Amino acid sequence: MNGATHFYLRGPAAPLPERWSEAFALGRVLDATALLAWLRGHSVVHDIIWLSTTDAQWSTHLQQILRAEPAARVVLLSSAPQPQEGLEAINAGVRGYTHNYAVPALLKEVALVVEHGGLWVGPDLLQRLVGSTQTALASRSAPAANPTGQDALAALSAREAEVARAVSAGHSNREVADLLNISERTVKAHLGMVFEKLAVRDRLQLVLRLAGPGSSSPTYPQS
Repeated sequence: MNGATHFYLRGPAAPLPERWSEAFALGRVLDATALLAWLRGHSVVHDIIWLSTTDAQWSTHLQQILRAEPAARVVLLSSAPQPQEGLEAINAGVRGYTHNYAVPALLKEVALVVEHGGLWVGPDLLQRLVGSTQTALASRSAPAANPTGQDALAALSAREAEVARAVSAGHSNREVADLLNISERTVKAHLGMVFEKLAVRDRLQLVLRLAGPGSSSPTYPQS
C-alpha cells in the first residue's frame, strides 16, 4: 500500500466499519463536504476512496467524486452484496465492490488490486461480468479468426491455453477443474502463469486480451 492514502466517506447512516480501521490504521475519515473540498485542492488518483451502501446517498456521492476527479479509484462496501447492485456500481464508475464487513486481510487485498489498476468484484459478479463480456465481444466479432487472440494463445503451453479458453468463456476455477479433469489448485497455478505470460491482471482483462484489438472498453449489461 506504499504511497496510497485511504479515505472513508462517513455519513449519519454510514458509520466507520471497525475492520476498515484495522486494515487502514492511517486512513482518513471524512464527511461528504470535507471530502469534496479536499478533492478540489488535491489529486487522489493514486489513492482510494471507500463508500458504503449504508449511506443512502452513496450513488450521488460517487457522481460528485468522479466529477471532481474522474480518475478517482473508488471502492463500494455493501452490507448485502448482490450481482445487480455490483453491476450498477461498476457501471457507475467504482473500481471495487465487496462486503461491508470483510476481514482486514481481504480489504487490504481489494485495495492492492485497485491501487494497481485492477477491478475487484465478488465471485458471483465476476462470473457474470466475464460471461457477459465474452458474449458481447463474440457478437461484435467478425466470423474470421482473431490473429491477436491466436498469438496470445501461442505464447501459452497447451494446458495453459485450455485453461485460458475455459476461463475466458466464463467458467469458475472449479468448473475448469471439472472440465479438464485436474485439481482446482492446478487450475490456479496455470491461471497464474497465463496472467503472467499475457500481462493481464484479472479474468476480464484475459477475455479482452484474447478478443483482440478494438475491445478494450466493454459495456456491461444492466440486467
